[in-house]
Amino acid sequence: MTLASLICGGFDIQTRNHAEAILAHDFPSELDLLTRVLSEFRIPLSEVVAGGGGEAGLTQRLRHELSDIGWRKHRFSVQTVVDGHERAGVSHEVDHVKFAEKGALALEIEWNNKDPFFDRDLENFQRLHSLSAISLGVIVTRGASMQAAFLDRITGWLKVRGLTTEEDLDRLGLGARTQAQKKAVADQVARGTPFAEAFARKFVADKFGQATTHWSKLEERVDRGVGNPCPVLLIGLPDSILVGD
Repeated sequence: MTLASLICGGFDIQTRNHAEAILAHDFPSELDLLTRVLSEFRIPLSEVVAGGGGEAGLTQRLRHELSDIGWRKHRFSVQTVVDGHERAGVSHEVDHVKFAEKGALALEIEWNNKDPFFDRDLENFQRLHSLSAISLGVIVTRGASMQAAFLDRITGWLKVRGLTTEEDLDRLGLGARTQAQKKAVADQVARGTPFAEAFARKFVADKFGQATTHWSKLEERVDRGVGNPCPVLLIGLPDSILVGD
C-alpha cells in the first residue's frame, strides 16, 4: 500500500523535506507494512469512552501491531569525544524505530497528549537526523475529521445503547468521572439537554480539547518550521476508523 491509499481512506497526510521520495525510493517495503497496519486499525468508541480519552487500550494495541512488524522502542545514545576525552553523553528515546538496509525510520504516536509534545517529537527527530541516526521521522495523531466527529459519534454511541444516566455508565464501568464533571452534565440535563448530548459535550471538551495533540496543532508546528530540515511524514487518523462495538 502507498500514502495515496491512506488519503483515499480519509487519512490526513503531509510530507515535508522530500519525505515521500525518500520513502518510495529507500523504504518501499517499510512504507507498505506501515500503511497496511494503519489502514486496518480500528478504534471502538467504547474504548474511547471507557478509557477516559487516554491511550491505555487503543494506543497500546497500535503500538503492539507496530512492534510486530519491527517498529520497536529504541534509545539512541550519543557520545562526544574531544581530544580523546569523552564528555557527558546524551540519549534520545523514540517509541518506534524501524532499522532497515537504507537507514532508520523513527515514529511517535501522539493520541492525546498536551500539544507541546509535538515540539518535543519534531525537535528530537531534527537532532537525530542531523547526526545521521535516522533518515526520516513519522508522527501519527488524531486527524481533522476524527477531531470534528467526536461529539456526534460519542453522542450517537450513547443513544444507540440506551445509556441515559450516570448510573448506566457506572454499571458498564465507562470512564471514571469526578463529581465536578458529573455536576456539569447534570446541570445541562436540568436545562433540557438530553443526557447523551450533555455527557458527550463535557467528555469531548475535557478529553479532546484544542490544546491537545491533533492534526491542526501538528500542522501549526511544521508550518512554522519546527523540526526542519528533517524529512517528516505526518499522519492524521480519520473518523472512519471509529467503530461501534
